[in-house]
Amino acid sequence: MHDAIVVGSGPNGLAAAIVFARAGRSVLVLEGRDTIGGGLRTEELTLPGFRHDTCSAIHPLGIASPFMRSVPLAEHGVEWIQPPSPLAHPLDDGTAVLLERSLAETAAGLGEDARAWRRLFDPLVDASDELVAGTLAGPRPPRHPIHMARFGRSALRSASGLARSRFDGERARALFAGNAAHAMLPLEATATASFGLILAMLGHSVGWPLPRGGSQSIADALASYLRSLGGEIETGHTVTSLKELVLNQHKHVLLDVTPTQFLALAGDELPARYRRALEKYRYGPGVVKVDYALSGPVPWAAPECARAATVHLGGTLDEIAAAEAAVSKGRHPERPYVLVAQQSLFDSTRAPAGQHTVWAYTHVPNGSTLTEGTVAAIEAQLERFAPGFRDLVLARSVLDPAAMEARNPNYVGGDINGGSADLRQLFARPVARLNPYKTPIDGVYLCSSSTPPGGGVHGMCGYHAARAALQHAA
Repeated sequence: MHDAIVVGSGPNGLAAAIVFARAGRSVLVLEGRDTIGGGLRTEELTLPGFRHDTCSAIHPLGIASPFMRSVPLAEHGVEWIQPPSPLAHPLDDGTAVLLERSLAETAAGLGEDARAWRRLFDPLVDASDELVAGTLAGPRPPRHPIHMARFGRSALRSASGLARSRFDGERARALFAGNAAHAMLPLEATATASFGLILAMLGHSVGWPLPRGGSQSIADALASYLRSLGGEIETGHTVTSLKELVLNQHKHVLLDVTPTQFLALAGDELPARYRRALEKYRYGPGVVKVDYALSGPVPWAAPECARAATVHLGGTLDEIAAAEAAVSKGRHPERPYVLVAQQSLFDSTRAPAGQHTVWAYTHVPNGSTLTEGTVAAIEAQLERFAPGFRDLVLARSVLDPAAMEARNPNYVGGDINGGSADLRQLFARPVARLNPYKTPIDGVYLCSSSTPPGGGVHGMCGYHAARAALQHAA
């Protein structure tokens, strides 16, 4: 029998398996679907020859996280593409604010806030490696406490509060707000500034790259590396109960699942107190995602948007804050914050010659069923900043919260982050526990994005869970 069974082949499940295989332990990954990857999948969702990332698309943490850096991804097929600019944020005046790799070039586009942007981000970029390691470290004391303490002074603030106190102009405020809104929380919430700081810092320090051929290539590379270490993967094997795994015959079971799935898998084996704590776990907003096959590139009113693979649509700080606040209150904003990726501008493998793909999603209340209206709102935002966009649409694929969850059970109600990342659950995921990965069931560990450090393609949840399991066995 195997030393470890890992249920789920998302980046965290594969990371956990790799840690065990590196330690010389036998490990088997079980995946319910016929293909591996979790959120790292690429499919022809619209028309033949148009390859769309079904969830994650742009990967600053894919090259910045300590675990991902430890894996020879290039040797196993990953080729990173760095667009000229990591991010564009168009405005209604027909221009766009660009997050450039260069701090100086970014600052040059911010007018009166040029010096303020540099004062905020110069020290963060200088300590980027230490801050990434610290924010992804899990529940343990940071190795670089001075850097983390300096970061924390700003990171624990609300995104709106930090932006308004640091910047005077709308361009810098909008650029920061678009980054912070990745938190899927109201921008007035405590610690939402941390998302804006980390993502913008990564844009300057490592860029926001995309993998040639699609995000599936990252999952395939992790799987290839795992197999080179002796690990095994079995697809088409859905686990419905922990009893199927014959726990006494395996030393460890690591579950790349969220609390909802774990409660179903464990049944009556969980102590009542722990079960009640898991039942109180809170999921965040869902998403409605639309993939487009286009007859040409997006006709941005601000042509500089063509420099970036990622574009944030939402206008000013006030608009983005209002949209995210509405979602948090169970409403659908008329002008939503929309995240756009235009991979085919930089990766010719994504679409037939002369044609293009666009990946777009917005936040909606968890479990939302108002799909048609949300798609119309997404397209209105695209038309607002790219007049004539609709004329280029050859086909579209729509994934609402129910469809996202059907494709990946971890996306409960369409929540792609594995649970709300508010201040409480940023640190106590899924419950407040000294070792959040170890469950009360002997040998069973959680390794999904519902554990620290949370969502994102970084593999660190699986890394920390596997390390905790190996240390407990030592």
